[in-house]
Amino acid sequence: MYENQKQHIINFLNKGLRFDRRKLDEYRDISLETGVSKNAEGSARVRIGETDLIVGIKLELGEPYPDSPDEGTIMVGAELLPLSNPEFESGPPRIEAIELARVVDRGIRESKVLDFKKLCIKKGEKIWIVIIDIVTINVDGNLFDASALAAMAALKDAQLPKIKDNKILYKEPTKDKLPLSAKEPVAVTVCKIGDYLIIDPTSEEEKVIDARLTVAITKEGKICAMQKGGTTPLSAGDIDKMVELAAKKCEELRKYLK
Repeated sequence: MYENQKQHIINFLNKGLRFDRRKLDEYRDISLETGVSKNAEGSARVRIGETDLIVGIKLELGEPYPDSPDEGTIMVGAELLPLSNPEFESGPPRIEAIELARVVDRGIRESKVLDFKKLCIKKGEKIWIVIIDIVTINVDGNLFDASALAAMAALKDAQLPKIKDNKILYKEPTKDKLPLSAKEPVAVTVCKIGDYLIIDPTSEEEKVIDARLTVAITKEGKICAMQKGGTTPLSAGDIDKMVELAAKKCEELRKYLK
């Protein structure tokens, strides 16, 4: 269906360029704002090119899981609004939304950036549940990198509200922040089109990729999560090159978290 479009893109890549004249390993313009929602405990808005989304943090009280009675937890959800892209439809979560939420969840969870034990209020009885909601405003590719960056920024922005008589006083935030370490995972997605590797794909480019690899890397430079997409298998050599490129580019995104 997209063979002609793919060949046209490859013709540009042969010249070391893309449709928007970027280099193969070049991000579009990036901006990040925090504190964009008054009704969330923490929030962030990230724009990468024409892709624009908001992540909000809500905190709820809950009971711990039986196998981790002294740990809080996180829940990540993604809503791909029809107004943000004509290909999105109303109704149950699309497979793309489910995958997006899982990729963001895994990067945060496996990096250990959030101390789950410090989210425990009373062992076996009460914990904080950190709910991370991703909402798209406009989508033109690369939701994985934008969402992961916004989620980390929103977590850093969040403040714990007061608790009184086992109820959360959402209108009375404390000065306490979430128990975060300095690991701060950042995700970089590398896409393969033909023999070429690119980052920060637009929607047009995403339609013709052969494979993609999203790599979440901590501030210490350790890989904490990876997610492969696309229908074409990747060789060990492909993966090595993609991980190397992701590690190189992650510092460009990390500077927005400072």
